[in-house]
Amino acid sequence: MRSLVLLFVLLLSISSFAQNNKIKQLEQQRKNALRDISNTDKILKETKKSTSTLLSRIQLISNQMFSRQKVLDLLNQEINGIDAEQKNIESEVLILESELKSKQSNYAKAIDGMLQNRQSENKILFVLSGRSLTESYRRLRYLRDYSEWRQQQATEIKDKSVKLKERKEALAKAKAAKTALLGQRTTEQENLRLEEVNYKKEVTEAQEKQKDLQKILAQKRQQAEALDRQIARLIAEEVARQEREAKRIAAAKAKAAAEAAAKAKAKSGSSKSSGKASTKPAAPVTTENVALSNNFASNKGRLPYPITGNYSITTRFGSHKHSQFVTTSSSGIDIQSQSGAEAKAVFDGEVTYVAAIPGYNTCIIIRHGNYYTFYGNIQGIYVKQGEKVKTGQSLGKVYTDTDTGQSQIHFQLWQGTKKLNPEPWLR
Repeated sequence: MRSLVLLFVLLLSISSFAQNNKIKQLEQQRKNALRDISNTDKILKETKKSTSTLLSRIQLISNQMFSRQKVLDLLNQEINGIDAEQKNIESEVLILESELKSKQSNYAKAIDGMLQNRQSENKILFVLSGRSLTESYRRLRYLRDYSEWRQQQATEIKDKSVKLKERKEALAKAKAAKTALLGQRTTEQENLRLEEVNYKKEVTEAQEKQKDLQKILAQKRQQAEALDRQIARLIAEEVARQEREAKRIAAAKAKAAAEAAAKAKAKSGSSKSSGKASTKPAAPVTTENVALSNNFASNKGRLPYPITGNYSITTRFGSHKHSQFVTTSSSGIDIQSQSGAEAKAVFDGEVTYVAAIPGYNTCIIIRHGNYYTFYGNIQGIYVKQGEKVKTGQSLGKVYTDTDTGQSQIHFQLWQGTKKLNPEPWLR
């Protein structure tokens, strides 16, 4: 029975420990979501209100509401986690109190028995009064075992008391944490309500300016489509160039191997043919490219954002409907930051393209083995074509629209000629 109780307490402790780790992870995720909200809020305040920025403002508020809902969901999960942890601790406390009470009762009975048995007060007399030497030895061993048992019981009672105190303190902390989270949840619910009111206000304004916004959307869509065609062409050309270079290197190696084999044969003076030399063609990529590609791929989810300052993603990869007036389709992501922000390389690589593209100012393409990253809307370029760059290195200043006050970079990720969603790759 005792072993079953110990096992149950152990399982409760393990469950409580796992629950505590889960709560910490949820808390970190909530902090990340709140940081995203804070960044978006700062950018939203800096974005001048005008017809041309109305769509961006709607997108920013939409992102903010999405992050706020995520915070609420995480808060609910944390509260549920604390509820579960609280129940585990309460069960532990009940078991510890029961065990402590039982041990204290047994110890008290043992003390009472010892006091009633006057013989045990004089241990020497108790041992020597045995009928035989064997009985005296048994009495001596009994006194020793009894003394050890008493010491063990006293230690266990002390340990149980300390453990009980710790679990009661943990229970009090869990209750306080739950109260605090419930307060935060109320605050976040009110924040979400205010954001929804603001969102409806912006959408109402958008409805009044529908014609102007449709023109702006059409213009942006044309620019985006033209950019996608040009990027696809540039990267296809670069991939083809890399393949030609790899084949040239492979041919040179094969030729060198054949010449070496011919020289060796001539030197041996043998007239008998030993068969054709076996030359295996190289793979259509260089060793350096393979290493760089592998390193890039292994860092998925850990790449830094390609912009400095407080940033917020305003346009996501693929097609997304934000409202009846705002449907975005993008081959990359748009990241908005504060005025004066700089573009940063997300990984080691080589700059393969630096040139102006209509509607996107100066654009940069960096090759990372078989992967390519594109950075659009840059001014004041710090790098040149053919230059090797390091992770986090500044590439240039992000263009700031003087009319709207927006600093926004367009970022794309390609694997060969295949477009990828950059967001899961960024940390």
